[in-house]
Amino acid sequence: MARPAPRLALFDLDNTLLAGDSDHAWGEFLISRGIVDEVEHRAKNDAFYEQYVRGELDIHGYVAFTLEPILSLAPAALATLRQEFVTSEVAAIMLPQAIALVNSHRDAGDLCVIITATNEFITQPIAAAFGVEHLIATGLEQTGEGTEQRYTGAIKGTPCYQHGKITKLNAWLDARAAEAAGGDPLASLADSILYSDSFNDLPLLNAVTTAVAVDPDPRLEAEAVARGWQIRSLRGA
Repeated sequence: MARPAPRLALFDLDNTLLAGDSDHAWGEFLISRGIVDEVEHRAKNDAFYEQYVRGELDIHGYVAFTLEPILSLAPAALATLRQEFVTSEVAAIMLPQAIALVNSHRDAGDLCVIITATNEFITQPIAAAFGVEHLIATGLEQTGEGTEQRYTGAIKGTPCYQHGKITKLNAWLDARAAEAAGGDPLASLADSILYSDSFNDLPLLNAVTTAVAVDPDPRLEAEAVARGWQIRSLRGA
């Protein structure tokens, strides 16, 4: 008898699994290390975050802004800086209840995926810290080969933002299906759950079989109430 397909468990990252926004925190981290000008960088960082809150983020502009201060760094120095960021900043905002939630899905045999608008450079080690193997994030363009690779500051492919999350997820699922070439059934949107805090994720929340609003922003909370979606907090006692 063929095994049933695992359930697809999708998790937004910022302000869902984390008690904060990793993209914005990266900007504050660069300020704290004296890598960027405090006043100018914070003003721009805050302005981009307000765009996101309004659902109007210029994601290409934000990614370029996020990466510009580190484009000249060698890969080894960049890796060290990123790990310092995760250790000093991100670890403190990883919610214990979020870790338990991810673990509960993994223990149930679900296919766990973090899907986030934040770029892959910032989020790869965060996904690893949650023990999540699969990450779908905004991709980054690179030039060069091997140890000489450098980020250009541009996005590679479709940004993983709003409707782009569906595009990226479907492409990822299709690639997995092509690689499997038969065998056991694969996880799909036909049996899926998404946890998110943001109304920016409404396209994907509408596409999954179970939508869960986690510490939602006001617009998502109103939509969740109207649609009868579960609302829960990962920040309570």
